[in-house]
Parts: sequence; structure tokens; C-alpha cells
Amino acid sequence: MKRRDFLRQAMMASIGVSGVLVPMLTAHAAADPFYAQAFSDLQGQEHDFTQFLGKPVVLNFWATWCPPCVKEMPDLDALHKAHDDVQFVGLAVDTEINVRKFGEKVQVSYPLLIAGHGGIKLMRQLGNKQGGLPFTVVFDADGNVIKRILGQIDPDELAQFIKGI
Repeated sequence: MKRRDFLRQAMMASIGVSGVLVPMLTAHAAADPFYAQAFSDLQGQEHDFTQFLGKPVVLNFWATWCPPCVKEMPDLDALHKAHDDVQFVGLAVDTEINVRKFGEKVQVSYPLLIAGHGGIKLMRQLGNKQGGLPFTVVFDADGNVIKRILGQIDPDELAQFIKGI
């Protein structure tokens, strides 16, 4: 979903029956602007990131050509399986073809979405000024950034953090 479409829908949601602008009464009004994005999955289906509002999200930026990214995927998968109250998402800073081939060899139980090379700009907007990979961002249930991890995750530290959410 494009940002202007997201904003248009948000504005329409805030217009009352009488056509008068009224405050939005949703718990998700404070979501990070990142939630206005949409990404394709490996089958080409587009997913609005807003679908993940309502529960904490662990968003992992990765690439097939990044050894530390690939090395941490089993740890992220194990954490995903252990914490069904948290949504894990892998966002590939890579091409769909590369991710599809990779997915045939290495499978994870959380969704893998494609950001393409535009993912570097998104990482920078989320606080990763260097644009390095891997980069993990934890959002609370309302879509606010509550943790950033540049480099490979420590699964025990991330598990402890998740328990505290």
C-alpha cells in the first residue's frame, strides 16, 4: 500500500457518519510510519504491514548474500516458534528470485517478505544509519519501535527482551 493510500484510508476511517471529522478511536493511531508500507511475499501476494498491528513484531532485515543473516535465521525461527504471541517477519533486502531459491534450501516458519534494494532506505529510516545487515527492529503491539539490533542477534538476549514486552 502506498503511503498516500494509507493516509487516505486513515482519513476516511476518522470521518463520522455525518461526514464530520472525528478523532480516530483506535489503539493503533501512533504506529510508526513504517506500517504504511506493503511488501510482496514469495508467491507475489502483497501484504500491508498494518496487518501486524495488535501484537508485538520482530522485524528482521536480511539478505541471502549476508552470512550473519543466514546464520541467525534458525535462532529467529526457534524464537518465533516459542513465542506465538509475537509476530516475526523476515524482510529481504534482496531480489524475489534470490529469496525464492534460498527458501527452497532454508525454510523458516515466519513470513518472508521482499523489500528489494529499497530496504536499505527503510532500514535507515528506522535508525540504521549505516545500512548494515542484519538489522532487527522490535515494535510493540501499537507499532512503536522499542528496540533496534544492528548485527546478528543474541537469541538469549532477544528472548529475555520478548518476555518483558
